[in-house]
Amino acid sequence: MARQRRAVDVENEAEQFSVLFRQHYAQIVAFARRRVGPDACQEIAAETFLVAWRRFESVPDTALPWLYQVASFTIANHRRREARTVPYGESTNLDRFMGPFHPDEDYVGDGLITRAFASLSSKDKEVLRLAAWDGLNSAEGAAVLGCSIAAFKVRLHRARSRLAKRLTTPQVDPRAGERPSAPTVPISDKPTRFGVAEETA
Repeated sequence: MARQRRAVDVENEAEQFSVLFRQHYAQIVAFARRRVGPDACQEIAAETFLVAWRRFESVPDTALPWLYQVASFTIANHRRREARTVPYGESTNLDRFMGPFHPDEDYVGDGLITRAFASLSSKDKEVLRLAAWDGLNSAEGAAVLGCSIAAFKVRLHRARSRLAKRLTTPQVDPRAGERPSAPTVPISDKPTRFGVAEETA
């Protein structure tokens, strides 16, 4: 149930927002950091809470999935801005943060998990991040992606299956000095779409 904004209760509303900020700021920063890296994560968090303040009457009592959804839209807009300002063919700092694990944590298989995850579609990566990194259940994940709970469960199941398939397909580690094999992505493997707010000019 959304909170009701009353003009006579501005002071109380400000206090409620302060509580919301203290409770969830670190989680939103971490959410953004896993997707855009350390340089922009605090900016993403600041923009997310600015939206939350402006639309405070729309923030549900269980606020975290709602904040994650706002952060996702903010990240999508940030990536579009980055893509417009970086010359074609040049990598951006975003490229380093598309895997599911911190580089120091992916010791299993000498980077196998990171390489397998990187070969997935962006939609598969995001649904896996929401479930594994952010610890959301199906209802919360569905709220972030703006889909039904059933659709989220299907997307998560398919993403996990694709990741498992990548993990069981031998891949050459380019750090070993050998030429890496081409990604083993099935031709019919087309990720489903979910809504992302478009940035207005």
